[in-house]
Amino acid sequence: MAVHEHRHRSSGFRLPSFRGNRNSSASGAAVSALTDTSAARAYAFASLRLLTGFVFLWAFLDKTFGFGYATPSGKGWIDGGSPTKGFLGSVAAGPMQSTFHAWAGDPWADWLFMLGLLGIGLALVAGVALRIAAVTGTAMMALMWIAEWPPAKHLADGSPSMSTNPFADYHVIYAVALIALAAVAAGDALGAGRLWAKLPVVRDHGWLR
Repeated sequence: MAVHEHRHRSSGFRLPSFRGNRNSSASGAAVSALTDTSAARAYAFASLRLLTGFVFLWAFLDKTFGFGYATPSGKGWIDGGSPTKGFLGSVAAGPMQSTFHAWAGDPWADWLFMLGLLGIGLALVAGVALRIAAVTGTAMMALMWIAEWPPAKHLADGSPSMSTNPFADYHVIYAVALIALAAVAAGDALGAGRLWAKLPVVRDHGWLR
């Protein structure tokens, strides 16, 4: 009787393979961790966007109605007060001191400043037009930085300026935050950024994004 060897024949019993399971589990964990990190980053930027937007909106509301914080009660814009006269009129250092004094209280300066605060604040809170908000907000912060002129150790009258840093003050921080929010499309989370981006005019003109 002949004996045939079946070298490739399986006995029907195999040990379970843990290598494939380990790879699958590791891959799934990595994807889950990446997703969680992306979500956390998106919500962190969204929180920064909302808080920064509230800063601009509150400044607009306080200067308009005089809530008694930075603007005394009864001296709001609706009461005949000027949102720029106090700040620009008190500039006491820097290369644009006389220019800011000339602008202080002018109707065009008041309207431009207040519309800027309102527009930037609404854009940030809604999560739309962040690139426009970044450009206009950075320009506004640059002018306010020049008005306060942190590099100066002394004011025009010789008194100490009380500047704590010759460059990096809160105006610079706000400007960098605005640029970062626009760069990462921070309006997509907790905002209307995705809906805004789908509008035909926004799709055709990326600078509106």
